[in-house]
Amino acid sequence: YHTEVMIVTLTGVNDYLRTQELKGLLDAFVRQYTDMAVERFDGEETGAATMRGALASLPFLTERKLVVLREPGKQKAWAEQIGDILQDVAETTDVIIVEPKLDKRLSYYKTLKKLTDFRERNELDVAGLARWAGEYAASQGGQLAATGARQLVDRIGANQQLLQQELDKLLAYDPHITGESIELLTEPMPQSTVFELLDAAFNGKAQRAMALYREQRTLKVEPQAIIAMLAWQLHVLALVKTAGQRSADDIAREAKLNPFVVRKSQSLARALSLQQLKTQIAGLLQLDRDLKTKSIDADEALQLYLLTLSGT
Repeated sequence: YHTEVMIVTLTGVNDYLRTQELKGLLDAFVRQYTDMAVERFDGEETGAATMRGALASLPFLTERKLVVLREPGKQKAWAEQIGDILQDVAETTDVIIVEPKLDKRLSYYKTLKKLTDFRERNELDVAGLARWAGEYAASQGGQLAATGARQLVDRIGANQQLLQQELDKLLAYDPHITGESIELLTEPMPQSTVFELLDAAFNGKAQRAMALYREQRTLKVEPQAIIAMLAWQLHVLALVKTAGQRSADDIAREAKLNPFVVRKSQSLARALSLQQLKTQIAGLLQLDRDLKTKSIDADEALQLYLLTLSGT
């Protein structure tokens, strides 16, 4: 562990990678200086003066100390004075600043990026998640082929923490993870399945769409919840469609969406015309109104809508 002052900023929306990196930095420090040398502060509860004082003060009964600050930027005075604060850090103090969400337009972001070891951890795309899943399985003594990794990501979604939990469960069942064990032991996330449902419907696979719908109902997902998820997916498709040739990252950043979701929607959006999307959105809106104002069977009405999507 180095003896120069370490000032690290951990940021980005990927909670899993950020948490893992924080754990690694903490473990390395504690191994050398013990956890008695670690001080933690939360910007939600602690004033700027207290946090600044912790950085400038000397360690007690240890050679060095580590100060971990979670979202200190929530204190206005801290964000405004960050340049001076960082200049005053004691030579015997290491600092980890955890700021999951930073506004890149603000001087606070620019100062942290310039004056600290700035580590931004964002969500991985589908290929990156699948590659990570395979590497994680191997690190635990297991095996997961590329096709199985992609199947798992498509089934579970982009949440790396959840993916790790599912991988641990699969590895405990059998270190050699197969498509069959993934189907057997994991539950598809409703949002992911609704995307598959839309994909099947728009591609004319009415039977597959109906099977996915029945699966959602078996999982106790109510028709109104499915409508809400369909509305969200159609909204994403409309955003992607109207964005033209812009990259997934650009679309995700401006629309405040997960890049994983955008990339997944791009191939489907390419196969649809804008007029088709408008028609289906209007149809879903009318269905929602009818369910709220008329006495109709929600299951039948929603299945009829899905059959209309598939051209049946």
